[in-house]
Amino acid sequence: MHCPVCRSKETKVVDSRVSPDGLSIRRRRECEKCEYRFSTSEETEILDVIVVKNNGTREAYSRDKLARGLHKSLEKRPFTADAFKSLLHRIEQDIQKKKKREITSLELGELVMKHLQKFDSIAYIRFASVYRQFQDVDSFQRELNKIARNKPAARPSTKRKSL
Repeated sequence: MHCPVCRSKETKVVDSRVSPDGLSIRRRRECEKCEYRFSTSEETEILDVIVVKNNGTREAYSRDKLARGLHKSLEKRPFTADAFKSLLHRIEQDIQKKKKREITSLELGELVMKHLQKFDSIAYIRFASVYRQFQDVDSFQRELNKIARNKPAARPSTKRKSL
């Protein structure tokens, strides 16, 4: 790791802390030359996973491509950077749990939809409308009905009405 101030390669780790979600490590470093202190972050990366597309072509898994797709479905929706990062990590954990060198775009899409449905139902519908290629309003309505059935019912109010 190079010092961001003097570019020296001689740095040492002063402190390491696991993030609250357990998915990354924050390291506090100090340059041994200029004594500047700085932080770095380390997280797991998915390597050597190939995505097999519907037409049979294969391409390397890309975290950036997944993040762009998620951002597009979450456009103008309220979420924090930390929540987004956690969503991305949970999807990648599910990819890793498969312990396969290849994953189909169908499997990947289903994983994304599973996590988006829990994260934001509007983003889920946006993603599903593109992913499932809804052809008409009826297919869109069927998906909305599925969401409505799976949502917990609103709790009745315990407030008494005054007369």
